[in-house]
Amino acid sequence: MRLNHVLKVAAGAVALAVVATGCGGGSDKTASQHAADGKLTVGIKYDQPGLGLHNKDGSFSGFDVDVAKFVADKMGVKPENITFKEAPSAQRETLIQNGQVDFIAATYSITDTRKEKVDFAGPYLLTGQSLLVRADNTDITGAESLNGNKKLCSVKGSTPAQNVKDKYAKEVQLQEYDTYSLCVEALKSGSVDAVTTDDVILRGYAAQSPGALKVVGAPFTVEKYGIGVKKGDTESRTKINDAIDAMISSGAWKTALEKNFAGTGFQAPAPPQVDRY
Repeated sequence: MRLNHVLKVAAGAVALAVVATGCGGGSDKTASQHAADGKLTVGIKYDQPGLGLHNKDGSFSGFDVDVAKFVADKMGVKPENITFKEAPSAQRETLIQNGQVDFIAATYSITDTRKEKVDFAGPYLLTGQSLLVRADNTDITGAESLNGNKKLCSVKGSTPAQNVKDKYAKEVQLQEYDTYSLCVEALKSGSVDAVTTDDVILRGYAAQSPGALKVVGAPFTVEKYGIGVKKGDTESRTKINDAIDAMISSGAWKTALEKNFAGTGFQAPAPPQVDRY
């Protein structure tokens, strides 16, 4: 009796462990394998107007969303079979590594440090870091005016935050929030003096608050937006690169940019050359 009881308890524990693992983990399949099944899970930003936005009606919009849909279509997946998942800056590598998303298109700058953990297709957009300030601000005109212990907001785990730490840490008080939308709210309330991230992101926020915010100065870095996939997944990366090339050559790339940033003052750059490393 005792032995049977022990065996039953052990079996129950194993079953619970299996259930717990299944609930908490991601998938071991690649993006291409999931696409072959007719579905994809894609990481995007939820709070960046013009790029990745979760709208009040439950829909998703933005240039990154359009890129993701085009890529998915070329991989054989219909828009209604895409599951969009929020991908905060500091969690992007983890989401890919754990198999919680198939790929990420979320203003994801390609860097050597990130390439140690994930692979990138693209780039699909070139931009640069800039500054967002209140419309009545006259003393912040660009990166060179970040002095006098001004409070500058960026996002944890982001390239712009690291750039500020590396180049301006002695001259500014860097405030790191979880999202750029929180930074923008802090800017509006006067808690910070400026927000820094890529120009294309800031243009969207400025357009969302006309007359209240403005982008100042010329971009002072070069950022290459790529689509992140699991490290070593060459097949999926190649397919995504092919899709990006097709989007550019077909004119859909330019159309998507112009549609998502109409009236923001953002000047669409020349399309990038896909890196086939």
